[in-house]
Amino acid sequence: MPFVYTTNLSEVRALAEQHARTAGLPASRVTDFVIAVSEVAANTVRHARSAGSMDIWFTANEMVCEMRDAGFIPNPRAGSEPPSRDASGGHGLWLVHQVCDRVDLRSDENGTVIRMYMSLP
Repeated sequence: MPFVYTTNLSEVRALAEQHARTAGLPASRVTDFVIAVSEVAANTVRHARSAGSMDIWFTANEMVCEMRDAGFIPNPRAGSEPPSRDASGGHGLWLVHQVCDRVDLRSDENGTVIRMYMSLP
């Protein structure tokens, strides 16, 4: 069952850390995962202005975190390239792409879904 959040980002981070440790990620990758989840959750709070949901699962090979909100990201490649030096935004999704092994982003009039993948040892 997905965890729903509005402004309780400390709970989002704690839950992400708990799942990452349970999945067996090494300590440095746990930190990376928590940072990525925190960035996406903060974007929900700041930009989507809606509740967000987080669902985490893992297989033998990878851990997946799916985050949803009612916001819209017009650029389907957001975060896949570094923001310009003078950009006032876009750094969070860029960071997510740097620390995760794979990031999938889908966004339309129904909302945004971001899946972050971390390979397991």
